[in-house]
Amino acid sequence: MSLENKRILAVGAHPDDVEIMCSGMLFLLKKIGYEIHVISLTAVACGSTEHPAEEISRLRQQEAQNACEVLGATYHFGGFKDLCIFNDDISNRRVTALLREIDPCLVITHSPQDYMSDHETTSLLVRNACFYAPIPNYETSSFTTATHTSAIPNLFYASPMEGVDIFGQKIAPQFYVDVSDCMKSKIQMLACHKSQRNWLRSHNGIDEYIENMIRWNEDLGQRASQLSDRSIICAESFRQHLGHAYPKKNLLSDLLPEQVVIEPN
Repeated sequence: MSLENKRILAVGAHPDDVEIMCSGMLFLLKKIGYEIHVISLTAVACGSTEHPAEEISRLRQQEAQNACEVLGATYHFGGFKDLCIFNDDISNRRVTALLREIDPCLVITHSPQDYMSDHETTSLLVRNACFYAPIPNYETSSFTTATHTSAIPNLFYASPMEGVDIFGQKIAPQFYVDVSDCMKSKIQMLACHKSQRNWLRSHNGIDEYIENMIRWNEDLGQRASQLSDRSIICAESFRQHLGHAYPKKNLLSDLLPEQVVIEPN
């Protein structure tokens, strides 16, 4: 991978996923000169009880665009339908095409274990795309003219919602990133998704959209503080994909040495 590659890609299933799981870290990377790209695979056509599908999709994409403007990131829509993210041939080629167009050095996406299948399947499709994208003979010409990426990128998974799998079992992070200084910006970015708050109130019975995010980051900050010699108010947490052929060095630790706190084995 070229040393000049300074492109970071964060992929969420839905608009607002990236904001919740890793936007603090993205602000830190943006501050040190990295080019940030954000993809939401869907526009959440099902995420409303007050708007028809096409209308809420347009609204959610605009909210995602507004949020990325707060970050100074480039927003991309993946073209998938809400609740219709599947691990099939056409989906793998579509996500691989998106990676080829951006050619990132580092990718962040959902945990392989999470509370809903859209998140879990997005995680798998992104993992596959990281591996497939450098292979020129893997055909994606119906989606992009880009034929391959320069290398398999560093791949990281954000922690799942509430840090647990579907059985309520804890998914332990490998490391934390101190995002205390970025929380105001993270809150501003998440606040752009006004229609999501309305949906969560109606469907999930949740009316503390931003407050829940802050509490989660504060809980992670407490754990990071226990492991370090300083007080960390808020943190995000991650695991690195370390399978065969994927980069093993923790690039995030190299890029953000003052903010990363490692969880002991």
